[in-house]
Amino acid sequence: MSGADWVWGGLLALGAVVEVVALRTPQKGDTLSERTRDWFRVRTPVGKAVFVAAWVGFAGWFLVHIAW
Repeated sequence: MSGADWVWGGLLALGAVVEVVALRTPQKGDTLSERTRDWFRVRTPVGKAVFVAAWVGFAGWFLVHIAW
């Protein structure tokens, strides 16, 4: 494994730990999904449209980037 593999793996593991801790605590607003809703303001029509466009755009790019 290369150094980059260790860095990316460490970042993913750290993110997983943070999310598990957030899920186990009763504090509202500390999970990734709750933060994402706030960042994109998905409770408004414009925020919801921006989030959907960003998510679909990223997913399409990532699919092409990885598969081809």
